[in-house]
Amino acid sequence: MSFTFRVDLRGVVDLLSHHLYATPRVYVRELLQNAVDAITARRLEEPRARGEIWFEPADGVLRVHDTGIGLTEAQVHELLATIGRSSKRDDLGFARHEFLGQFGIGLLSCFTVADEIRVVTRRGDEPTVLWTGFSDGRYAVELPERQRDEPGTTVTLVPRRGEEHWLSGRTVRELAGLYGSMLPFEVRVGDEPVAAGLPPWERDPAESPAARRARLTAYAREAFGFEPFDMIDLSAPEAGVRGVAFVLPAPANPAVRVAHRVYLKQMLLSEGIEGLLPPWAFFVRCVVDTTELRPTASREALYDDGLLEQVRDTLGDGLRGWLTRLGTTDPVRLRQFLEIHHLGVKALAVHDDEMLRLVHEWWPFETNVGRLTLAEFLDRYAVVRYTASVDEFRQMGSVAAAQQIPLVNGGYVYDAELLSRLSAAVPGAAVEELTPADLTLRLDQLPPADEVALRPFQALAQRILDRQGVEVVVRSFDPAGLPALYLLDGDAALQGDMRRIRDGSDELWSSLFDAFTSGPEQRPQLVLNHRNPLTRQAMHTGDEELTTYAIEGLYTQALLLARQPLTPAATAAFNQSFLGLLTRAMGGRA
Repeated sequence: MSFTFRVDLRGVVDLLSHHLYATPRVYVRELLQNAVDAITARRLEEPRARGEIWFEPADGVLRVHDTGIGLTEAQVHELLATIGRSSKRDDLGFARHEFLGQFGIGLLSCFTVADEIRVVTRRGDEPTVLWTGFSDGRYAVELPERQRDEPGTTVTLVPRRGEEHWLSGRTVRELAGLYGSMLPFEVRVGDEPVAAGLPPWERDPAESPAARRARLTAYAREAFGFEPFDMIDLSAPEAGVRGVAFVLPAPANPAVRVAHRVYLKQMLLSEGIEGLLPPWAFFVRCVVDTTELRPTASREALYDDGLLEQVRDTLGDGLRGWLTRLGTTDPVRLRQFLEIHHLGVKALAVHDDEMLRLVHEWWPFETNVGRLTLAEFLDRYAVVRYTASVDEFRQMGSVAAAQQIPLVNGGYVYDAELLSRLSAAVPGAAVEELTPADLTLRLDQLPPADEVALRPFQALAQRILDRQGVEVVVRSFDPAGLPALYLLDGDAALQGDMRRIRDGSDELWSSLFDAFTSGPEQRPQLVLNHRNPLTRQAMHTGDEELTTYAIEGLYTQALLLARQPLTPAATAAFNQSFLGLLTRAMGGRA
Protein backbone atom coordinates (compact mmCIF):
# COMPACT_ATOMS: atom_id res chain seq x y z
CA MET A 1 0.00 0.00 0.00
CA SER A 2 1.34 3.46 -0.87
CA PHE A 3 0.47 6.84 0.59
CA THR A 4 0.90 10.46 -0.50
CA PHE A 5 3.10 12.85 1.48
CA ARG A 6 1.18 15.54 3.33
CA VAL A 7 2.88 18.95 3.24
CA ASP A 8 2.62 21.58 5.95
CA LEU A 9 2.93 24.71 3.80
CA ARG A 10 3.59 26.93 6.82
CA GLY A 11 6.58 24.71 7.64
CA VAL A 12 7.79 24.94 4.05
CA VAL A 13 7.50 28.74 4.13
CA ASP A 14 9.43 28.84 7.39
CA LEU A 15 12.10 26.65 5.79
CA LEU A 16 12.34 29.01 2.82
CA SER A 17 12.45 32.24 4.80
CA HIS A 18 14.81 31.12 7.55
CA HIS A 19 17.05 28.52 5.92
CA LEU A 20 16.99 28.48 2.11
CA TYR A 21 16.96 32.22 1.44
CA ALA A 22 19.24 34.62 3.27
CA THR A 23 16.64 37.41 3.10
CA PRO A 24 12.98 37.85 2.05
CA ARG A 25 14.04 40.43 -0.56
CA VAL A 26 14.73 37.63 -3.05
CA TYR A 27 10.98 37.38 -3.69
CA VAL A 28 11.42 40.20 -6.24
CA ARG A 29 14.17 38.25 -7.97
CA GLU A 30 11.95 35.15 -8.19
CA LEU A 31 9.04 37.16 -9.62
CA LEU A 32 11.39 38.68 -12.19
CA GLN A 33 12.74 35.24 -13.06
CA ASN A 34 9.27 33.84 -13.73
CA ALA A 35 8.35 36.88 -15.82
CA VAL A 36 11.55 36.78 -17.87
CA ASP A 37 11.13 33.08 -18.60
CA ALA A 38 7.50 33.59 -19.60
CA ILE A 39 8.47 36.37 -22.04
CA THR A 40 11.32 34.26 -23.42
CA ALA A 41 8.94 31.34 -24.00
CA ARG A 42 6.42 33.56 -25.77
CA ARG A 43 9.10 34.98 -28.07
CA LEU A 44 10.01 31.46 -29.16
CA GLU A 45 6.50 31.32 -30.65
CA GLU A 46 6.12 35.04 -31.44
CA PRO A 47 9.56 36.59 -32.03
CA ARG A 48 8.13 40.13 -32.14
CA ALA A 49 6.04 39.83 -28.98
CA ARG A 50 6.38 42.69 -26.47
CA GLY A 51 8.73 42.11 -23.54
CA GLU A 52 7.53 44.11 -20.54
CA ILE A 53 7.53 43.59 -16.75
CA TRP A 54 5.62 46.09 -14.65
CA PHE A 55 5.60 46.29 -10.83
CA GLU A 56 2.58 48.14 -9.46
CA PRO A 57 2.70 48.79 -5.69
CA ALA A 58 -0.68 50.28 -4.70
CA ASP A 59 -3.47 49.94 -2.14
CA GLY A 60 -1.22 48.00 0.25
CA VAL A 61 -0.62 45.17 -2.24
CA LEU A 62 1.90 44.53 -5.02
CA ARG A 63 0.90 43.57 -8.55
CA VAL A 64 3.46 42.31 -11.04
CA HIS A 65 2.42 42.19 -14.71
CA ASP A 66 4.27 40.50 -17.58
CA THR A 67 3.60 40.03 -21.27
CA GLY A 68 4.80 36.43 -21.22
CA ILE A 69 3.31 33.21 -22.52
CA GLY A 70 0.81 32.69 -19.70
CA LEU A 71 -0.78 29.43 -18.48
CA THR A 72 -3.91 27.44 -19.30
CA GLU A 73 -6.31 26.17 -16.61
CA ALA A 74 -4.79 22.67 -16.79
CA GLN A 75 -1.27 24.05 -16.44
CA VAL A 76 -2.34 26.14 -13.44
CA HIS A 77 -3.68 23.04 -11.67
CA GLU A 78 -0.60 21.04 -12.53
CA LEU A 79 2.14 23.57 -11.99
CA LEU A 80 1.06 26.18 -9.46
CA ALA A 81 -0.58 23.77 -7.03
CA THR A 82 2.21 21.19 -6.84
CA ILE A 83 5.02 22.12 -4.47
CA GLY A 84 8.42 21.33 -5.94
CA ARG A 85 7.08 20.92 -9.48
CA SER A 86 8.85 23.37 -11.74
CA SER A 87 6.84 25.45 -14.18
CA LYS A 88 9.84 25.22 -16.47
CA ARG A 89 8.92 21.89 -18.07
CA ASP A 90 9.39 20.53 -21.55
CA ASP A 91 5.72 20.86 -22.40
CA LEU A 92 6.13 24.64 -22.10
CA GLY A 93 9.56 24.67 -23.70
CA PHE A 94 11.14 25.79 -20.42
CA ALA A 95 13.69 23.02 -19.98
CA ARG A 96 16.08 24.57 -22.43
CA HIS A 97 19.05 26.62 -21.27
CA GLU A 98 17.64 29.95 -22.46
CA PHE A 99 15.60 30.15 -19.26
CA LEU A 100 16.55 31.33 -15.80
CA GLY A 101 14.35 29.04 -13.73
CA GLN A 102 15.41 25.57 -12.73
CA PHE A 103 13.37 25.09 -9.55
CA GLY A 104 9.65 25.09 -8.80
CA ILE A 105 9.82 27.17 -5.64
CA GLY A 106 10.04 30.65 -7.14
CA LEU A 107 6.41 31.58 -6.66
CA LEU A 108 6.35 29.82 -3.31
CA SER A 109 9.11 32.15 -2.10
CA CYS A 110 6.59 34.99 -2.19
CA PHE A 111 4.96 33.47 0.89
CA THR A 112 7.96 34.80 2.85
CA VAL A 113 6.33 38.25 2.58
CA ALA A 114 2.71 37.48 1.63
CA ASP A 115 -0.22 35.59 3.17
CA GLU A 116 -2.12 35.43 -0.11
CA ILE A 117 -0.97 35.18 -3.74
CA ARG A 118 -3.30 35.72 -6.69
CA VAL A 119 -2.25 34.78 -10.20
CA VAL A 120 -4.34 35.97 -13.14
CA THR A 121 -3.02 34.40 -16.34
CA ARG A 122 -3.98 33.77 -19.94
CA ARG A 123 -2.26 31.75 -22.65
CA GLY A 124 -3.02 32.42 -26.32
CA ASP A 125 -6.72 32.30 -27.03
CA GLU A 126 -7.48 30.25 -23.90
CA PRO A 127 -9.73 31.78 -21.22
CA THR A 128 -8.24 33.77 -18.34
CA VAL A 129 -7.59 31.77 -15.16
CA LEU A 130 -7.46 33.06 -11.57
CA TRP A 131 -5.40 31.01 -9.08
CA THR A 132 -5.41 32.05 -5.42
CA GLY A 133 -3.01 30.48 -2.97
CA PHE A 134 -2.94 30.91 0.81
CA SER A 135 -0.05 30.41 3.21
CA ASP A 136 -1.99 27.76 5.14
CA GLY A 137 -1.88 25.42 2.13
CA ARG A 138 -5.27 26.10 0.53
CA TYR A 139 -5.73 27.22 -3.05
CA ALA A 140 -8.62 27.95 -5.39
CA VAL A 141 -8.92 28.09 -9.18
CA GLU A 142 -11.69 29.88 -11.07
CA LEU A 143 -12.46 31.36 -14.47
CA PRO A 144 -13.26 35.04 -13.85
CA GLU A 145 -15.76 36.94 -15.94
CA ARG A 146 -13.26 39.69 -16.68
CA GLN A 147 -10.75 38.51 -19.25
CA ARG A 148 -7.18 39.71 -19.78
CA ASP A 149 -6.84 41.78 -22.93
CA GLU A 150 -3.77 39.83 -24.08
CA PRO A 151 -1.68 36.82 -23.05
CA GLY A 152 0.45 37.20 -19.98
CA THR A 153 0.28 37.03 -16.20
CA THR A 154 -0.43 39.30 -13.25
CA VAL A 155 0.74 38.19 -9.79
CA THR A 156 -0.79 40.00 -6.80
CA LEU A 157 0.79 39.73 -3.34
CA VAL A 158 -1.23 40.51 -0.20
CA PRO A 159 1.31 41.17 2.58
CA ARG A 160 1.68 39.16 5.75
CA ARG A 161 1.14 41.09 8.93
CA GLY A 162 4.36 42.86 9.86
CA GLU A 163 5.88 42.42 6.36
CA GLU A 164 4.08 45.31 4.64
CA HIS A 165 7.32 47.28 4.19
CA TRP A 166 8.60 44.65 1.73
CA LEU A 167 5.80 45.57 -0.69
CA SER A 168 6.16 49.35 -0.38
CA GLY A 169 6.93 51.35 -3.51
CA ARG A 170 10.33 52.45 -2.27
CA THR A 171 11.47 48.91 -1.39
CA VAL A 172 10.15 47.43 -4.64
CA ARG A 173 11.89 50.13 -6.71
CA GLU A 174 15.16 49.44 -4.92
CA LEU A 175 14.93 45.65 -5.33
CA ALA A 176 13.71 45.75 -8.93
CA GLY A 177 16.62 48.06 -9.76
CA LEU A 178 19.07 45.77 -7.99
CA TYR A 179 17.96 42.53 -9.65
CA GLY A 180 16.48 43.66 -12.96
CA SER A 181 18.32 46.75 -14.17
CA MET A 182 20.48 44.78 -16.66
CA LEU A 183 17.66 42.71 -18.16
CA PRO A 184 17.12 43.01 -21.93
CA PHE A 185 13.42 43.70 -21.34
CA GLU A 186 11.53 46.78 -20.26
CA VAL A 187 11.12 46.74 -16.47
CA ARG A 188 9.04 49.41 -14.73
CA VAL A 189 8.02 50.19 -11.15
CA GLY A 190 4.92 52.31 -11.41
CA ASP A 191 5.63 54.70 -14.26
CA GLU A 192 9.37 54.75 -13.60
CA PRO A 193 11.56 52.57 -15.85
CA VAL A 194 14.31 50.51 -14.23
CA ALA A 195 17.51 50.81 -16.24
CA ALA A 196 21.23 51.04 -15.53
CA GLY A 197 22.57 51.90 -18.94
CA LEU A 198 25.09 49.68 -20.68
CA PRO A 199 25.98 46.55 -18.62
CA PRO A 200 29.60 46.63 -17.37
CA TRP A 201 30.55 43.58 -19.40
CA GLU A 202 29.32 45.08 -22.69
CA ARG A 203 31.55 47.08 -25.06
CA ASP A 204 30.01 49.88 -27.09
CA PRO A 205 32.04 50.31 -30.31
CA ALA A 206 31.19 54.01 -30.32
CA GLU A 207 32.50 54.49 -26.76
CA SER A 208 36.07 55.76 -26.36
CA PRO A 209 38.44 53.93 -23.97
CA ALA A 210 38.48 56.98 -21.68
CA ALA A 211 34.66 57.13 -21.61
CA ARG A 212 34.40 53.41 -20.88
CA ARG A 213 36.94 53.69 -18.09
CA ALA A 214 34.97 56.58 -16.57
CA ARG A 215 31.74 54.56 -16.81
CA LEU A 216 33.29 51.48 -15.19
CA THR A 217 34.92 53.58 -12.47
CA ALA A 218 31.54 55.07 -11.62
CA TYR A 219 30.01 51.58 -11.58
CA ALA A 220 32.70 50.21 -9.23
CA ARG A 221 32.29 53.18 -6.93
CA GLU A 222 28.53 52.59 -6.71
CA ALA A 223 28.54 48.77 -6.63
CA PHE A 224 31.66 48.06 -4.55
CA GLY A 225 32.43 51.34 -2.80
CA PHE A 226 35.92 51.98 -4.17
CA GLU A 227 37.64 53.60 -7.14
CA PRO A 228 39.57 50.77 -8.82
CA PHE A 229 43.29 50.72 -9.45
CA ASP A 230 42.52 49.17 -12.84
CA MET A 231 39.88 47.16 -14.73
CA ILE A 232 40.37 43.81 -16.43
CA ASP A 233 37.93 42.39 -18.99
CA LEU A 234 37.06 38.76 -18.25
CA SER A 235 35.75 36.03 -20.52
CA ALA A 236 35.10 32.30 -20.18
CA PRO A 237 33.28 31.23 -23.36
CA GLU A 238 32.78 27.66 -22.13
CA ALA A 239 30.20 28.96 -19.64
CA GLY A 240 29.05 32.07 -21.48
CA VAL A 241 30.83 34.23 -18.91
CA ARG A 242 31.55 37.88 -19.64
CA GLY A 243 32.57 40.43 -17.06
CA VAL A 244 34.97 42.91 -15.56
CA ALA A 245 37.38 42.55 -12.64
CA PHE A 246 38.06 45.69 -10.61
CA VAL A 247 41.49 45.79 -8.98
CA LEU A 248 41.33 46.99 -5.37
CA PRO A 249 43.19 50.25 -4.67
CA ALA A 250 44.33 49.07 -1.21
CA PRO A 251 45.71 45.80 0.21
CA ALA A 252 43.18 43.03 0.77
CA ASN A 253 43.17 40.46 3.55
CA PRO A 254 43.95 37.05 2.02
CA ALA A 255 42.06 35.32 4.83
CA VAL A 256 38.76 37.03 3.95
CA ARG A 257 36.56 35.20 1.44
CA VAL A 258 36.12 37.25 -1.72
CA ALA A 259 32.55 37.76 -2.95
CA HIS A 260 31.54 38.86 -6.45
CA ARG A 261 28.45 40.19 -8.20
CA VAL A 262 27.14 37.53 -10.58
CA TYR A 263 24.30 37.85 -13.11
CA LEU A 264 22.54 34.90 -14.70
CA LYS A 265 21.35 35.77 -18.20
CA GLN A 266 21.55 39.44 -17.21
CA MET A 267 19.51 39.16 -14.01
CA LEU A 268 21.37 39.56 -10.73
CA LEU A 269 21.87 36.23 -9.01
CA SER A 270 23.67 37.54 -5.93
CA GLU A 271 26.14 40.18 -4.78
CA GLY A 272 27.95 37.65 -2.60
CA ILE A 273 29.02 34.78 -4.89
CA GLU A 274 32.21 33.08 -3.66
CA GLY A 275 34.52 30.68 -5.46
CA LEU A 276 34.28 32.32 -8.88
CA LEU A 277 38.03 33.05 -8.98
CA PRO A 278 41.09 31.15 -7.73
CA PRO A 279 41.88 31.73 -4.02
CA TRP A 280 44.96 33.80 -4.85
CA ALA A 281 42.90 36.41 -6.70
CA PHE A 282 41.78 38.23 -3.55
CA PHE A 283 42.91 41.58 -4.99
CA VAL A 284 39.92 41.97 -7.36
CA ARG A 285 36.14 42.23 -7.16
CA CYS A 286 34.18 41.07 -10.20
CA VAL A 287 30.90 41.64 -11.93
CA VAL A 288 30.09 38.92 -14.46
CA ASP A 289 27.18 37.58 -16.45
CA THR A 290 26.87 33.86 -17.24
CA THR A 291 24.52 31.81 -19.36
CA GLU A 292 25.67 28.31 -18.39
CA LEU A 293 26.80 28.20 -14.75
CA ARG A 294 24.20 26.58 -12.51
CA PRO A 295 22.80 28.28 -9.40
CA THR A 296 21.97 26.35 -6.26
CA ALA A 297 18.37 25.96 -5.11
CA SER A 298 18.52 29.23 -3.15
CA ARG A 299 19.97 30.98 -6.22
CA GLU A 300 22.46 32.67 -3.91
CA ALA A 301 25.49 30.55 -4.86
CA LEU A 302 26.86 28.56 -7.79
CA TYR A 303 27.21 24.79 -7.99
CA ASP A 304 30.89 24.03 -7.49
CA ASP A 305 31.02 21.53 -10.33
CA GLY A 306 33.48 20.78 -13.13
CA LEU A 307 32.26 23.69 -15.23
CA LEU A 308 32.79 26.20 -12.43
CA GLU A 309 36.27 24.77 -11.87
CA GLN A 310 37.02 25.26 -15.57
CA VAL A 311 35.72 28.83 -15.44
CA ARG A 312 37.82 29.52 -12.35
CA ASP A 313 40.94 28.43 -14.23
CA THR A 314 40.06 30.44 -17.34
CA LEU A 315 39.40 33.65 -15.39
CA GLY A 316 42.61 33.07 -13.42
CA ASP A 317 44.49 32.86 -16.74
CA GLY A 318 42.96 36.21 -17.71
CA LEU A 319 44.21 37.87 -14.53
CA ARG A 320 47.62 36.29 -15.01
CA GLY A 321 47.77 37.59 -18.60
CA TRP A 322 46.95 41.11 -17.43
CA LEU A 323 49.84 41.02 -14.97
CA THR A 324 52.24 39.77 -17.64
CA ARG A 325 51.14 42.45 -20.13
CA LEU A 326 51.51 45.11 -17.45
CA GLY A 327 55.12 44.07 -16.90
CA THR A 328 55.78 44.42 -20.63
CA THR A 329 53.89 47.62 -21.36
CA ASP A 330 53.89 49.62 -18.12
CA PRO A 331 56.57 48.55 -15.59
CA VAL A 332 55.97 51.60 -13.39
CA ARG A 333 52.31 50.71 -12.97
CA LEU A 334 53.21 47.09 -12.31
CA ARG A 335 55.51 48.19 -9.48
CA GLN A 336 52.68 50.30 -8.07
CA PHE A 337 50.37 47.28 -8.25
CA LEU A 338 52.91 45.02 -6.53
CA GLU A 339 53.40 47.54 -3.74
CA ILE A 340 49.70 47.11 -2.99
CA HIS A 341 49.00 43.46 -3.84
CA HIS A 342 52.30 41.59 -3.70
CA LEU A 343 50.79 38.95 -1.39
CA GLY A 344 48.27 37.85 -4.03
CA VAL A 345 50.90 37.71 -6.75
CA LYS A 346 53.31 35.77 -4.54
CA ALA A 347 50.56 33.35 -3.56
CA LEU A 348 50.03 32.65 -7.26
CA ALA A 349 53.77 32.45 -7.94
CA VAL A 350 54.13 29.61 -5.41
CA HIS A 351 52.46 27.35 -8.00
CA ASP A 352 52.98 29.27 -11.25
CA ASP A 353 56.37 29.59 -12.95
CA GLU A 354 55.28 32.50 -15.13
CA MET A 355 54.25 34.54 -12.11
CA LEU A 356 57.42 33.52 -10.26
CA ARG A 357 59.47 34.90 -13.15
CA LEU A 358 57.47 38.13 -12.87
CA VAL A 359 58.18 38.31 -9.11
CA HIS A 360 61.85 37.55 -9.79
CA GLU A 361 62.01 40.42 -12.26
CA TRP A 362 59.98 43.09 -10.49
CA TRP A 363 59.44 42.56 -6.76
CA PRO A 364 62.25 43.86 -4.44
CA PHE A 365 63.21 41.60 -1.52
CA GLU A 366 64.79 42.64 1.76
CA THR A 367 68.51 41.77 1.77
CA ASN A 368 71.53 42.64 3.91
CA VAL A 369 72.81 44.77 1.00
CA GLY A 370 69.60 46.78 0.50
CA ARG A 371 66.28 46.10 -1.26
CA LEU A 372 66.88 44.30 -4.56
CA THR A 373 64.86 42.24 -6.99
CA LEU A 374 66.01 38.65 -7.32
CA ALA A 375 67.09 39.41 -10.89
CA GLU A 376 69.31 42.26 -9.65
CA PHE A 377 70.64 40.10 -6.81
CA LEU A 378 71.58 37.28 -9.18
CA ASP A 379 73.17 39.67 -11.61
CA ARG A 380 75.41 41.15 -8.87
CA TYR A 381 76.20 38.12 -6.73
CA ALA A 382 75.57 35.05 -8.95
CA VAL A 383 74.01 33.03 -6.08
CA VAL A 384 70.86 33.77 -4.09
CA ARG A 385 71.55 32.81 -0.48
CA TYR A 386 68.57 33.20 1.79
CA THR A 387 67.30 32.58 5.29
CA ALA A 388 64.05 30.73 5.87
CA SER A 389 62.84 32.97 8.71
CA VAL A 390 62.93 36.62 9.72
CA ASP A 391 64.57 35.69 13.03
CA GLU A 392 67.43 33.94 11.24
CA PHE A 393 67.91 36.95 8.96
CA ARG A 394 68.05 39.27 11.97
CA GLN A 395 70.57 36.97 13.66
CA MET A 396 72.82 36.54 10.64
CA GLY A 397 72.27 39.52 8.34
CA SER A 398 74.89 41.96 9.62
CA VAL A 399 77.50 39.27 10.37
CA ALA A 400 76.99 37.68 6.93
CA ALA A 401 77.43 41.11 5.31
CA ALA A 402 80.69 41.61 7.22
CA GLN A 403 81.90 38.26 5.83
CA GLN A 404 80.98 39.43 2.30
CA ILE A 405 78.00 37.04 2.16
CA PRO A 406 74.99 38.77 0.53
CA LEU A 407 71.81 37.36 2.10
CA VAL A 408 68.09 37.54 1.20
CA ASN A 409 65.42 37.57 3.90
CA GLY A 410 63.10 34.71 2.96
CA GLY A 411 61.09 34.87 6.16
CA TYR A 412 58.07 36.81 4.95
CA VAL A 413 54.88 35.15 3.67
CA TYR A 414 55.54 32.89 0.66
CA ASP A 415 59.15 34.13 0.22
CA ALA A 416 60.98 30.96 1.28
CA GLU A 417 58.71 28.86 -0.97
CA LEU A 418 59.37 31.18 -3.90
CA LEU A 419 63.12 31.17 -3.34
CA SER A 420 63.25 27.38 -3.09
CA ARG A 421 61.46 27.16 -6.48
CA LEU A 422 63.43 29.90 -8.23
CA SER A 423 66.04 27.68 -9.89
CA ALA A 424 63.26 25.56 -11.46
CA ALA A 425 61.46 28.60 -12.91
CA VAL A 426 64.48 30.70 -13.94
CA PRO A 427 67.11 28.75 -15.91
CA GLY A 428 70.59 29.18 -14.50
CA ALA A 429 69.48 30.69 -11.20
CA ALA A 430 71.61 29.36 -8.32
CA VAL A 431 69.84 29.31 -4.94
CA GLU A 432 71.10 28.20 -1.51
CA GLU A 433 69.52 28.34 1.93
CA LEU A 434 71.97 29.63 4.55
CA THR A 435 71.33 28.20 8.01
CA PRO A 436 72.97 29.36 11.25
CA ALA A 437 75.06 26.18 11.22
CA ASP A 438 76.24 27.03 7.69
CA LEU A 439 77.24 30.53 8.80
CA THR A 440 79.22 29.16 11.74
CA LEU A 441 81.25 27.04 9.31
CA ARG A 442 82.00 30.13 7.21
CA LEU A 443 83.47 32.04 10.19
CA ASP A 444 87.24 31.85 10.68
CA GLN A 445 88.50 29.19 13.05
CA LEU A 446 91.26 30.05 15.51
CA PRO A 447 94.85 28.96 14.94
CA PRO A 448 95.50 25.54 16.58
CA ALA A 449 97.68 27.06 19.32
CA ASP A 450 94.94 29.52 20.33
CA GLU A 451 92.33 26.75 20.34
CA VAL A 452 94.46 24.67 22.71
CA ALA A 453 95.07 27.65 24.99
CA LEU A 454 91.33 28.46 25.17
CA ARG A 455 90.09 24.95 25.95
CA PRO A 456 89.84 25.56 29.73
CA PHE A 457 87.89 28.76 29.12
CA GLN A 458 85.57 27.11 26.59
CA ALA A 459 84.92 24.21 28.98
CA LEU A 460 84.01 26.67 31.75
CA ALA A 461 81.80 28.69 29.42
CA GLN A 462 80.03 25.53 28.26
CA ARG A 463 79.42 24.48 31.86
CA ILE A 464 77.96 27.92 32.65
CA LEU A 465 75.58 27.89 29.67
CA ASP A 466 74.56 24.24 29.81
CA ARG A 467 71.68 25.29 32.06
CA GLN A 468 70.52 27.57 29.17
CA GLY A 469 70.70 24.72 26.65
CA VAL A 470 73.28 26.56 24.54
CA GLU A 471 76.39 25.31 22.74
CA VAL A 472 79.46 27.57 23.05
CA VAL A 473 81.63 28.09 19.97
CA VAL A 474 84.67 30.36 19.59
CA ARG A 475 85.35 31.89 16.17
CA SER A 476 87.03 34.96 14.72
CA PHE A 477 84.82 37.16 12.54
CA ASP A 478 83.84 40.66 11.52
CA PRO A 479 82.56 43.03 12.64
CA ALA A 480 85.15 43.06 15.40
CA GLY A 481 82.89 45.30 17.49
CA LEU A 482 80.38 42.44 17.95
CA PRO A 483 81.38 40.44 21.09
CA ALA A 484 79.11 37.43 20.53
CA LEU A 485 76.54 36.06 18.10
CA TYR A 486 73.46 34.00 19.05
CA LEU A 487 72.40 31.55 16.31
CA LEU A 488 69.20 29.51 16.40
CA ASP A 489 67.93 27.66 13.36
CA GLY A 490 64.34 26.61 12.79
CA ASP A 491 64.79 22.92 13.63
CA ALA A 492 66.55 23.69 16.90
CA ALA A 493 63.88 26.24 17.81
CA LEU A 494 61.08 23.75 17.13
CA GLN A 495 62.82 21.01 19.09
CA GLY A 496 63.41 23.38 22.00
CA ASP A 497 59.75 24.43 22.07
CA MET A 498 58.61 20.81 22.06
CA ARG A 499 61.01 19.89 24.87
CA ARG A 500 59.65 22.76 26.99
CA ILE A 501 56.08 21.61 26.30
CA ARG A 502 57.06 18.03 27.15
CA ASP A 503 58.67 19.05 30.44
CA GLY A 504 55.57 20.99 31.47
CA SER A 505 53.04 18.31 30.46
CA ASP A 506 51.50 15.39 32.33
CA GLU A 507 52.73 11.84 31.83
CA LEU A 508 50.49 11.06 28.84
CA TRP A 509 51.42 14.17 26.84
CA SER A 510 55.04 13.94 27.93
CA SER A 511 55.33 10.43 26.48
CA LEU A 512 53.71 11.65 23.26
CA PHE A 513 56.18 14.51 22.86
CA ASP A 514 59.05 12.12 23.59
CA ALA A 515 58.40 10.58 20.17
CA PHE A 516 59.11 13.96 18.53
CA THR A 517 62.09 14.95 20.67
CA SER A 518 64.03 11.70 20.62
CA GLY A 519 67.39 11.63 18.88
CA PRO A 520 70.36 13.99 19.15
CA GLU A 521 69.52 17.31 20.72
CA GLN A 522 69.88 20.35 18.46
CA ARG A 523 70.99 23.36 20.47
CA PRO A 524 71.32 27.04 19.65
CA GLN A 525 74.87 28.37 19.50
CA LEU A 526 76.59 31.27 21.25
CA VAL A 527 79.49 32.16 18.95
CA LEU A 528 82.09 34.18 20.88
CA ASN A 529 84.12 36.53 18.71
CA HIS A 530 87.86 36.16 19.37
CA ARG A 531 88.40 39.29 17.29
CA ASN A 532 86.54 41.41 19.86
CA PRO A 533 88.77 42.96 22.61
CA LEU A 534 86.16 42.62 25.37
CA THR A 535 85.55 38.95 24.57
CA ARG A 536 89.30 38.22 24.55
CA GLN A 537 89.62 39.96 27.91
CA ALA A 538 86.82 37.76 29.33
CA MET A 539 88.69 34.70 28.09
CA HIS A 540 91.81 35.55 30.13
CA THR A 541 90.55 36.98 33.45
CA GLY A 542 91.90 34.10 35.51
CA ASP A 543 88.93 34.71 37.84
CA GLU A 544 86.17 32.08 37.54
CA GLU A 545 83.52 34.25 39.22
CA LEU A 546 84.26 37.22 36.97
CA THR A 547 84.36 34.96 33.91
CA THR A 548 80.92 33.57 34.86
CA TYR A 549 79.44 37.08 35.04
CA ALA A 550 81.07 37.99 31.71
CA ILE A 551 79.78 34.86 29.92
CA GLU A 552 76.24 35.36 31.23
CA GLY A 553 76.36 39.01 30.20
CA LEU A 554 77.63 38.23 26.70
CA TYR A 555 74.96 35.53 26.32
CA THR A 556 72.02 37.73 27.30
CA GLN A 557 73.32 40.65 25.19
CA ALA A 558 73.56 38.31 22.16
CA LEU A 559 69.99 37.12 22.86
CA LEU A 560 68.70 40.68 22.86
CA LEU A 561 70.61 41.57 19.68
CA ALA A 562 69.02 38.54 18.00
CA ARG A 563 65.58 39.78 19.19
CA GLN A 564 64.98 36.58 21.10
CA PRO A 565 62.73 36.53 24.18
CA LEU A 566 64.41 36.15 27.56
CA THR A 567 63.34 32.92 29.25
CA PRO A 568 63.14 32.88 33.08
CA ALA A 569 66.57 31.18 33.15
CA ALA A 570 68.04 33.81 30.80
CA THR A 571 66.49 36.62 32.87
CA ALA A 572 68.05 35.15 36.03
CA ALA A 573 71.45 34.96 34.27
CA PHE A 574 71.11 38.56 33.12
CA ASN A 575 70.28 39.78 36.65
CA GLN A 576 73.16 37.79 38.17
CA SER A 577 75.62 39.10 35.58
CA PHE A 578 74.52 42.72 35.89
CA LEU A 579 74.48 42.80 39.68
CA GLY A 580 77.69 40.77 39.98
CA LEU A 581 79.64 42.97 37.54
CA LEU A 582 78.24 46.12 39.19
CA THR A 583 79.32 44.88 42.61
CA ARG A 584 82.79 44.00 41.34
CA ALA A 585 83.10 47.38 39.61
CA MET A 586 82.41 49.13 42.95
CA GLY A 587 85.15 47.17 44.65
CA GLY A 588 83.09 44.56 46.45
CA ARG A 589 82.53 40.84 46.13
CA ALA A 590 79.23 39.27 45.10
